[in-house]
Amino acid sequence: MACVDVASLTQYETDAQKGRADALYNLGLAYSTGQGVGVDFIAAHKWFNLAAMRGVDEAKSWRAQLSREMLPTQIAEAQRLAREWLSMFR
Repeated sequence: MACVDVASLTQYETDAQKGRADALYNLGLAYSTGQGVGVDFIAAHKWFNLAAMRGVDEAKSWRAQLSREMLPTQIAEAQRLAREWLSMFR
């Protein structure tokens, strides 16, 4: 994956708010690999979960892989954040 810069992250966030599945997926990649941000599995799981809900099959695989490395409380927090995000940007 190419290095993600701050401008790209900002654009992904803007596009994610518009419901673009690819932007949700790219945010998941950024947070899961630390590209342009610190590694944050909770944030990554949230973004992959949202992308998976919009039909991105690769996001399901990444989310499952992350889940194996997370505590149940972390997964619950990621799911709560995804629900919160949906309530704001649905």
